[in-house]
Parts: sequence; structure tokens; C-alpha cells
Amino acid sequence: MIQLQTPLSIPFFFLPHLKVMAELLLFSSAESLLGKLASAALQEVSLAFGVHRHLQHMKETMELIRGVLLDAEKKNPHSSALSEWLTQIKRVFSDAEDIVDDFECEALRKDVVNTYGSCSRKVHRFFSSSNPVVYRLRMAHHIQNINTRLAKLAAQRSMFGLQVIHQDTRIVHVREMTHSHVNPSNVIGREHDKQEIINLLLQDDHGQSLSVIPIVGMGGLGKTTLAKLVFNDTTIHACFPLRMWVCVSNDFELRNVLIKILNSAPNPIGENFNNFETEQLQIRLRNTLHGQKFLLALDDVWNEDPARWDELKEIIDMGVEGSKILVTTRSQKVAAIMHTKSSNLYLLQCLSKEDSLSLFVKYAFEDGDVMKHPQLLKIGEEIVKKCGGLPLAVKTVGSSLFSRVDEKEWESVRDNEIWNLKQNEKDILPALKLSYDQLPSYLKPCFASFSLYPEDTYIFSSQVCLFWGVLGFLPTPKASESIIDVATQLLHELWSRSFLSDYEDLGGDYRFKLHDLVVDLAEYVAKGEFEIIQNHNPNLNKNAHHLVLMNNNLLDKALLPSSLRTISFPTGANNEDFLNTLVSRTPGFNLQTSKFAKFEP
Repeated sequence: MIQLQTPLSIPFFFLPHLKVMAELLLFSSAESLLGKLASAALQEVSLAFGVHRHLQHMKETMELIRGVLLDAEKKNPHSSALSEWLTQIKRVFSDAEDIVDDFECEALRKDVVNTYGSCSRKVHRFFSSSNPVVYRLRMAHHIQNINTRLAKLAAQRSMFGLQVIHQDTRIVHVREMTHSHVNPSNVIGREHDKQEIINLLLQDDHGQSLSVIPIVGMGGLGKTTLAKLVFNDTTIHACFPLRMWVCVSNDFELRNVLIKILNSAPNPIGENFNNFETEQLQIRLRNTLHGQKFLLALDDVWNEDPARWDELKEIIDMGVEGSKILVTTRSQKVAAIMHTKSSNLYLLQCLSKEDSLSLFVKYAFEDGDVMKHPQLLKIGEEIVKKCGGLPLAVKTVGSSLFSRVDEKEWESVRDNEIWNLKQNEKDILPALKLSYDQLPSYLKPCFASFSLYPEDTYIFSSQVCLFWGVLGFLPTPKASESIIDVATQLLHELWSRSFLSDYEDLGGDYRFKLHDLVVDLAEYVAKGEFEIIQNHNPNLNKNAHHLVLMNNNLLDKALLPSSLRTISFPTGANNEDFLNTLVSRTPGFNLQTSKFAKFEP
């Protein structure tokens, strides 16, 4: 029996209004594929089957196409013709990868046969025993078809005015590590806001047992950072003996919220509340809160259902005067359903131009270097204006320019057409997209995989390393490096670009969080490459490479993409018939063992 487990037991979310952007990952895919074509193992097996010359031709044509892919990515194509050309390239590259994977599998089969003298029963289950002559003819036919398609696409590349760029010269200047806790010296322009909210929390409630103080503002304003500053202030510590912090996000189901609150409260015996029923949880929480003046921070609340809020409030309102709930949310409706007094509502504003520039300088320049580059500072002032006072936008763009001294690079950021796009509340933040565009090609697929992770929840580097390894995103380690070293370096580079929050060294392992706007961007660039299946009739991209199933047997077998490379099952999935269908219908599908599969005779 085959039992599969997903490496990510987490909820997933996709935004349906986003355009397919998977073609932006093409250059890194081309690099990976060309690396496989140049490998010694593939060279050997292609010579053995007499197709070496055809594969060399494939490699040479791919190199011609790869030469213009970087420029195509930089142009952020609005042309439907260019977009369709890139889509066609993605398809033929996917088919070529199937060929390469098939040869790698054949090379492995030959190695097993040479080692053991014949194929064992288990080996026969996974390797073809077809006639070598038939195999060679079949593969030669597939290669010829791919070469014909590649030649046509290569001939069309001159139609789009693309420049040849053979090497991705974009690099990440890595900052020194810091701890994950909010350091007040790293927060600029929020001292007044902090004091105002502290005053609201400390004010006399005139006999009221539980008051709500919502911080309301658009995404990227720094609501969570501000709430953390307040939550960790010594004045607040002295006033509230019991303090609890909960990240709510989209999940306001009562049982889950109760578990999160209990997990954030003192738990001297280390009880595991995950198996408690709702009745047990509410009794335990009320016992914890009994007689205590508490501060409960509910971060990133989206629930606009009054009944759900009233259900929670009835449990946590213990009648102790002065207890407070500090809420961060984008929605004033959330604040309204919590029966917030108008005087307690705090509408967070954008940073001033002066504070925005100070924040930008902190992230774009080495300490003390800003005065050495007055012209860069002048360009930076214009860039800051385009960020609209959003701290997340200022930090991300500033980080992308860190240690760069070429004025043309700064002007390219300032003059990018993405700033001119009409911006709606739920759209991707232009500053984030611009910073993503400047990532080196090897980091883009790694970033895109963040579409499979939840926002504002701790993610561990060991988990990411395993996942990236399965997806084939990790470069080959150097002699003195391990795979974990390589993955950690890539994560550190993404942190240096301000894509990761609360990045913390745990001594061998790292943990971090993703801002919800960063997850939105990851979903945007990954759409069509990564797909999450949450219902029986998904709108599934036929060229998807990586699937995540939220339920066992959720996907109709007829919908399986032929280009599928990896699939993650929910914990406990064990349908061998479904797996056999995967292997038979998707030639490029690779079954990863390690923690993902367990084989029994």
C-alpha cells in the first residue's frame, strides 16, 4: 500500500481575479532544463540510444530562446502575442522536460540492472522493460517533434524586439541578521500612533468590563507592527497582568480561535488543546481568564459576521473591569460588528513624506552612506512619493536597492510603468511586484512556492528546504555546503528583500512569517504553475506543474494535467489506484519518497 502525506498541513487561499503569470518563471525553468541536458548521465544514455545529436540540437535551440527570456520577463508583457509566445515556450519546455526525465529514469534502470544483474519485482513496478529498439524510435520521434516546435518558436523571437541576455546579473545584497522582535528603533513615524493607542487602552472604562480598540487601515500600513509595539510596551505590561496575542486572519471559527487564545495564555503543564471539544475549550478559557484583567490582541481580523463575534465575546467577557481587546483589521465593518465606540476606533494613516523618506534611507543605504550619494537620494525621494506612504512598500523597494550605486538602476525603478497602473484595494501592490521583478531568476520559483503557505503563520526553514528540494528549486551545493545551507541562503536573500517577516535564527533552524500582501503576490506569480484544489470541479490550468489537494480523492482523474511534476496529498491519503493513474497519465510525474511516501510490499 502507498501512503502519502503532504509536507504542508496548512490552509491555502487563491485570489480568483489574478492573471496567469507563470511565464515569469520561464528563465529559471530553462536554466534547470539546460543543466539536465548537459549532465554526464544524460549524455551517456543519449549516446547509448543513438539520440545524442538530436538532444544536442534541442539544447542549442533552447539556449537561443533562453537568451531572450530575461528581457521578456523584464518587459512585463501586456502584448497578447508575446504572452502567447511565452505560453507556447512553457508548454514545449514542459514536454522537453518529460523527455529528459524519461532518459534519467532509463539511466537509473540501467544502473540498477548493472548492479543487481536483473530487475527485481519491485523495480519492474516503476521502470519500463520495453524493447531498446522500440524505446529509441519512440524517443527519437518525441525529440524530433520538440525540435520542430522549438525551431519555430526560436524563429519567432525576433518579432518582439527582445534583447539577448545570456546571464542573469541581478544579485541580492544580503543584510546582517537581526532578531524577530519589534525593535522600536526600527519603526519610523509611529511614536504618536503608539502613544494614542496606549492612552485608549489605559483610559477609564466607567465600569465597562470589556472594551474593543480596533486599529483600522489598508494592507501594508503597519497595523501589526504598531500593535506589537503597543503590546510589548512596559506600561501595558504593568497594567495588564495577562496578555495574549492571536493571529486570526480568515479563520474565525470559534473552536479554532479558542485554541489559539489558550495557546497564547500561560500553560504551565503544557496541555495540548487540539483534541479538546468546543465546550471543554470554553470552560478552560474562562477558568484562565477568571478574575484577571487581560489584554487580548486579535491580529488581522476579517470576520464581518456579528453572530460569530458575539459568540466569542460571550465566552471571554468575565466581568473584570478594564479588560481590553486590541484588534487590527482592514475593515471598518469588522470594528462596527464588535460594537466599538467611535472614540475607541483608531484609523491608521499613511506615513508622512519625511518619515517615508527616513524609512527608505534606512533600508536602501548602508549606515552613513546616504551622504555619499546625493543623486541617488534625489531619485529615492521621487520613488518614495510613488509608494504613497505605505511602510511595506517603502521597505520592500528600499531593500531591493540596498547597496546599489548605479543611477540607471534607481531610475529604472522610478520610471517603471507599473507605478501607472490603476490600483484597486485588492490588487497586487505595485511596489511589491516591482521588487519581485528585480529578483534573480533562481529566487523567483522559490518565492512563487510561498503561494502554498498561509499568511502570518510561522514557517520553518527545514520545512521549506524539504519542499524546495522536492520541487527541484535548489541549486547544486558547493563542496563544503549542504542542501540546508543552500536553502537557508536563499531564504536569507528573500529576507534581505523584505519579503519575509519576523525572521529569526533558532540555532540551526530559522522561522519566519509572510505578510498577507506577500502571499497575494506569490499567488499572482504562481498562478498556472502551482494550483491548489479545494473542490470537486476546479478551474484547473491544463499546464500546471505542481498540485496541492486539500482532500483525499478531491480531483477527478480526467482533469489531471499532463505536465504535472509534483503533487501534495492531505495527511492520511492512501488511494493507490489514484496514484497509479497519476503515474500512467503524467509521464513527467516524480514520486518523492522521504517523508512524502511510504512503500509496503
